[in-house]
Amino acid sequence: MKVAFLGTGLMGLPMAQRLLAANIEVVAYNRTPEKLAPLQAAGAEVVTHPRYAIREAECVILMLTNAAAIYHVLLSDTSWRTLEGRTIIQMGTITSTQSQEIRNSVIGGGGEYIEAPVLGSIPEAKAGTLTVMVGAEPEQYERRLDLLKNFGPEPLLIGPVGTASALKLALNQLIASLTTSFALSLAFVQRQGIDVDKFMEVLRGSALYAPTFDKKLQRMLDGDYSNPNFPTKHLLKDTDLFISEAQYLGLDLSSIETVQKILQTTMKMSFANEDYSAIFSIIKDWGEPSGG
Repeated sequence: MKVAFLGTGLMGLPMAQRLLAANIEVVAYNRTPEKLAPLQAAGAEVVTHPRYAIREAECVILMLTNAAAIYHVLLSDTSWRTLEGRTIIQMGTITSTQSQEIRNSVIGGGGEYIEAPVLGSIPEAKAGTLTVMVGAEPEQYERRLDLLKNFGPEPLLIGPVGTASALKLALNQLIASLTTSFALSLAFVQRQGIDVDKFMEVLRGSALYAPTFDKKLQRMLDGDYSNPNFPTKHLLKDTDLFISEAQYLGLDLSSIETVQKILQTTMKMSFANEDYSAIFSIIKDWGEPSGG
């Protein structure tokens, strides 16, 4: 099998490298060509236009920024004409509505479409331990299961196209909300003069604990948000997608809309390309404590 990999950024690069390590032929395209150099050095074929990758491959994996990028790279007139007989596996974070619309376009071009968004970041992508959520028909899932196992040990069939995309947004909403809540509690105990180690000791021993708290704690304490696995701009994008999709479901979105505003402020304070734990800087410096 030869796989076309379209989108070799923070997540796409290590995922494509996993395929090469498994002796799967990869032909890669990225809108920023410089990012293809490590793949080319590892034995991938690199191309200057997505249609060149698509027409050489049986499967096409998408790890692109958003739906607009998918339309530009995959569904432009020249690329769309090469889809016939190919399986498109969309692995980025988009809404269920967008995923279903892209599926319809792919089918219209004679191709097959499944979605397989992932939970995890760069370390899990490198290790092949991502949580892979699949939206597809059962026979499609079975046919592509071995390929998807290169990214995570137990790809899980969620349901038809749209369900896996929706689940991914639900989980990323938790990333935003949990991290914001943890940052607020951390800032609170610091202002109260409580030892952070004691706070974490109690937290770790409680039902309130989530491992993500420890993953972000040192960044928050050090104020070092460089070399992100998941930058603020991407979490804000996913939060915006969650809100846009959830608005039609009759849910009260006031809590996540507040998180959205904090992320927007974090962006304005030049943390767009930094780790999203930079929201701690915004929360702890929101205002000076009032006198008493």
